[in-house]
Amino acid sequence: MADEFHKPTHFAGDRFDAFKGGEDPATISRTAHETAHALLARVRTDPDPGVVDRLVAFTDEHGIDAMAELWARSTPRSLPGALWRIYLVRVLIRQDPEGIAYLYQRGSEVAVSIDPLVAGATAPTGPAEIIELADQILRGLYTGDFAVALDRAAAFCRVTASGCASLADDLDHTEPERSSTLTTQALRFSTTAQEFASCARLWRHDSLE
Repeated sequence: MADEFHKPTHFAGDRFDAFKGGEDPATISRTAHETAHALLARVRTDPDPGVVDRLVAFTDEHGIDAMAELWARSTPRSLPGALWRIYLVRVLIRQDPEGIAYLYQRGSEVAVSIDPLVAGATAPTGPAEIIELADQILRGLYTGDFAVALDRAAAFCRVTASGCASLADDLDHTEPERSSTLTTQALRFSTTAQEFASCARLWRHDSLE
């Protein structure tokens, strides 16, 4: 009799939208905020190193989709939105550490602000250093000053955006398509930096929901 039953099928979150009624946006938002607040409160109250290590490496084992199910649809200036973007940036770095390190190093060289110091990557910044920076920032969310970790993430994004823009300028005439792609990347990093900075300000005023 038991052989007649099958294991439940796992669907991606957007697959459920095809069914009548779909997912209730209010329920999704409430769940995202509740899980983010509960996770952060639990770990920051008792920051066991083993637990923090597993959280930092969570997407390495489970993939970014597991996080997306919880937090991807949250607004940028919210706790789940901030957590989602931190994990997304870390995944981006780990997928292409050489490329991101090159852009970050280029940005550090042309920077006219203290952003490289705020971000805190070891200089010169290669693949190993950029991966370490991503892990430090994520770890800081759980064990350090949450706003400082967000400020570091914002600074990283601004430096990388500057690197993208600088390289785009160099390639504008010789490789226009590559230049256009880099310009788009620069805009995305700049936008994400603004979102991190806003979340840091909200956190300091106890207003990051």
